[in-house]
Amino acid sequence: MGRGAWFGAVLLGAIAAACGADGDDTHGGTAGTGATGGGGSRSHDAAGENGGSSGSDDGGHDAARGGAGMAGGGGSAGSSGKSGAAGAGGINEGGVDAREGIPPGSGGGTVDAATDGAGGSTGGGAEAGDAGGIVPPDGYNLVWNDEFDIDGRPNAANWKYENGFVRNEELQWYQADNASVQGGLLIIEGRKERVTNPNYRAGSTDWKTSRQYAEYTSASLLTSGLHSWQFGRLEMRGRIVAKAGLWPAWWTLGTSGEWPANGEVDIMEFYNGKVLANVACGTTTRWIAKWDSVTKDVSSFGDPAWDTKFHLWRMDWDDQKIDLYLDGQIMNTSDLASMLNPDGQSPFRRPHYMILNLAIGGLNGGDPAATPFPTRYEVDYVRVFQKK
Repeated sequence: MGRGAWFGAVLLGAIAAACGADGDDTHGGTAGTGATGGGGSRSHDAAGENGGSSGSDDGGHDAARGGAGMAGGGGSAGSSGKSGAAGAGGINEGGVDAREGIPPGSGGGTVDAATDGAGGSTGGGAEAGDAGGIVPPDGYNLVWNDEFDIDGRPNAANWKYENGFVRNEELQWYQADNASVQGGLLIIEGRKERVTNPNYRAGSTDWKTSRQYAEYTSASLLTSGLHSWQFGRLEMRGRIVAKAGLWPAWWTLGTSGEWPANGEVDIMEFYNGKVLANVACGTTTRWIAKWDSVTKDVSSFGDPAWDTKFHLWRMDWDDQKIDLYLDGQIMNTSDLASMLNPDGQSPFRRPHYMILNLAIGGLNGGDPAATPFPTRYEVDYVRVFQKK
């Protein structure tokens, strides 16, 4: 899902030659269906969503809460029970639908905090520094995490929100009210409900202002301006609904430059029956990305109940490569030396921030008409570890 980068007001960016296309990714270029994709029509522009190393426990997250849990119902519990990951960076307001090739200033969703910065701070998140039974992987320290253990609104020290229509011509209106913490889970709820678009302009040809109403609502949370990281292991344990029209994602964007030159990693993304693991950088054509993308049909897992269970997505990231995992199985390995912007620099050797969102419909999401609502994207935890 991660393709919608609403970068903020005037992000800078150089972008370079697009690589082979063949993708259907909507983040902001086109993610190829093979190991390397090319600058196509990803609306995500800046996203990241997959990666997980422990097994796909499906028995809730209690196992994680006291320490080394046993993964519920057939998952390989990892030593820490809950395990998730975070991203990094900062988005500026006023966003561009870079993913769609719409330039800054053309409208779009905004982050609801004017302090959205370009750099975010490292660590220091809620519960950061308090392992609380979490056992870091060998050679790593826990530097930031959110276990979603306090019911109510998500921790404001960790999360901001996107508002309104944001990217990829998606159907949902993003609003903070669709995000809550209940029973140890972050719940992002997609609802079929009509809301008035305050930006509506009769006769407009801009998809964000031509719609008088939104027929769906959802939420998009990000750490932009609050927390960002450079390198480490990012983990997220979550449960998604793998049905038509739904586009959940967990992804990262670089804190500086405009998309895609700031870099996007889709650690977890689902739409149209498949999960994706993507990395994107800039090309010589503005708002067209070079993609390194791998997709996998959910049906290939051989488990009709796959989307009723929790799964673990993970990104291992250093100055040489990015490895993306789902339930401990490698999905994609991206060599940073081959993912460079036109200026020869890697956007993945700089800080990134994280986004968790549930999109509905849009350029890649498909038709949600037959999907039951309300629907939920549930996150047990997100964690960031860095090498000692």
